[in-house]
Formats: sequence, C-alpha cells, structure tokens
Amino acid sequence: MIPISYNVRSLLVRKATTLASALGIALVVFVLASSQMLSRGIRKTMALSGSEDKAIVLRKGADAELSSTVEQRFVSMALAAPGVKRDGAGVPLGAGELLVVLALEKGENSAQVSNVQLRGVTDNVMKVRPDVRLIAGRPMRAGTDEIMIGDNLRGEFKGLELGQRFEIKKNRMVEVVGVFEASGSSFESEIWADVDTVRTSFGRESMVSSITVALESASKLDGFKRAIESDKQLDMQVMREVDYFEKQSEGTAALINFLGGAIVFFFSIGAMIGAMITMYGAVSNRRREIGTLRALGFSRTTILASFVLEAFMLALIGGGIGAAASMAMGLVELSMMNMNTWSEIVFKFDPSPEIVAGSVLSGGVMGILGGLFPAVRAARVSPVAAMRD
Repeated sequence: MIPISYNVRSLLVRKATTLASALGIALVVFVLASSQMLSRGIRKTMALSGSEDKAIVLRKGADAELSSTVEQRFVSMALAAPGVKRDGAGVPLGAGELLVVLALEKGENSAQVSNVQLRGVTDNVMKVRPDVRLIAGRPMRAGTDEIMIGDNLRGEFKGLELGQRFEIKKNRMVEVVGVFEASGSSFESEIWADVDTVRTSFGRESMVSSITVALESASKLDGFKRAIESDKQLDMQVMREVDYFEKQSEGTAALINFLGGAIVFFFSIGAMIGAMITMYGAVSNRRREIGTLRALGFSRTTILASFVLEAFMLALIGGGIGAAASMAMGLVELSMMNMNTWSEIVFKFDPSPEIVAGSVLSGGVMGILGGLFPAVRAARVSPVAAMRD
C-alpha cells in the first residue's frame, strides 16, 4: 500500500491546480447544498403553518384556500361536529376564514409590485392559533378597518409598517395596528384583517374560503372527517392542517430542486473535467515516480487505488469548502413566489447534517469519477518506459 502522505505531498506541490479543482468542486457542493437547504426551508415554513391537532375544511375538489368557497352558514355546522375542541366557556375553537391576494407596491421600489395574501379572520384567531404572538402594537378590533401584519412583511411593502395606512381595495383604507410572529410559519408573510372587512371589500358576503378547527386531539381527525364528508349537504372535504400546508409547498420545493439539480448537473461536469485535467497533469509529471513505484513492486491495482484516493482527497477538500460556505446560508432569508398561492412568502435556508454530509459525499463521488481515467492511465505506465523518460 502506497502511503497516503505521498498523495498529500503531491497535492501540496501542485498548489495552483489543486486549488482550482477544489474550488470547482466547492462551487458544485455549495449550489447542491444550498438548493436542498432552500427546499427544506420551504417545506419547513409551510409545515409550521399547520398543526397535527387542527383540521382544515375546504370545498370538495378544491386544492387550496384560494380556489375554495364555503357558505358561512356551514361554519357553525362544522364547529358542531364531533371531536372539535372547546374553550373554558364551552365555545368551539374554530373559525371560517377568507383568503384573497393583494397586489402591493414594494416599499423600496414603488414601480415594483408583488402579491401578498390577505386573510380575513375572526376575533378568536389568537385562540384558534395560540402559537401566534403579538410583538408590536395591539390586536385589531372586530368590525373595524384595522389590520395586523406578519413580521416578514414589515417594511417590505408600501404602507406595511405599524401606524401606516394603505388601500386593500379602491377607496377602502386600512390601518396597521399590530405586528405578529407565528413561529416562523408562512402566516408571518400574511396580512390579517377582520373577515367582514374582507368580505365587504371584495364582494364575498356570506362566504369563506375555509374553516379551521382545533381538535380535542390529533386522533379525533378521523371522526371529525367522517362527520363532515358524509354530510352530502355540506359537500366539503377535510384535511389535517399540517398535511394541507405541506402540500402547498410541493410545487415551489419541486421547482427549487429542479433548478438546483440542473445547475448542479452542468457545474459537476465542469468540476469533474477540472479534476480530470489536474490528475492527468499529475500522471504526466510523475511518470518517473510511477515507474519507480512499479519497479519497487507496487502492483497496477495499488497505483490505481492511490491515484483514485488522491482524486477523492482533492474532492473532499473542495467539498469541505463548499459545505462550510453553504452553512452560512442558514442566516439568509429569501422572498419568493409560492407556486401554489401565487403570493410572496419569505423562506429561510434550513441547513441539516444530512444535507451537508450528502453534499460533501457527492463532491467525493465527483472526484472519484474525475480521477478514474487518469488513475487507469497511471496504472498502465510501463516501469521500463517511465525510467527512460
């Protein structure tokens, strides 16, 4: 077995080519890890919006709140179904909510417009969603033109700052009276207004998009679902809330994975070619060394394994650099369009040990593939011919 120190010395001697190849692999690993972190962050943000012990009721056939319409009179019927949790006063914990999309001007550039979700909520919204916490201002009052905004929207759009006013519809002004957090969920990218204010502003009287109910426990979902879906008059479907919001992230996460995969594919080809050129150069410059090793009795298989190991070490250096750089993406927030809701949501890159380890391993595989052919060439070097060079 050829000592590993031999391969380390070889990499250190060729500093320029080693660094160039390592950086190429580092770029691939960085892009691969970052795209997976963003995809994971999207899924996590949407999943945090839901809970195992809550259910969401939509019109049958609708795949999202925006495409669902439920008559207000059915809300009380849903809240009376078995399994619905009640507060200390015996009132069911649930509400019908109306979701619409607003086109608002970006705060830093009035010429740029983006979509934001406006959710019409009831006055018990903080009870239905106890993870929501007011961090500035005060709660909005029912039946008024007051709104609350998620922390991710604060200052990002024109009029979305505490105490400011803006139009949700022509000649319908609302005032921001509160800012809330929601444990990093997608609700932090929403505007909340009184449900009646949203109804009258958008001509949706006596309608809601969905009904959200808190269940006595997660195990009560099946009974609640049977009661709602078996009633032909309601014509509604029931999903566990966390499952619904995870489904809403699938389109955006799939797009990120596709784009990231396409970029990684082409970058990885370049990185492997770079590693291959580096290793071919190493073989060419070390023909005498290879001939000496063969004369000393080292087999072709040993020479092959040594050069593959050297390429793998080169890739691990690059993979380590790329992985270290990708960890910094955990501090980055990215505002982008959700493909299911067509509205802007702020996502965070979410690093994990599995993503980092998998990306570094992928870099190692690229090194092996890039170094395989040069290693085969090194193993075929004739000791006699090499000693004559």
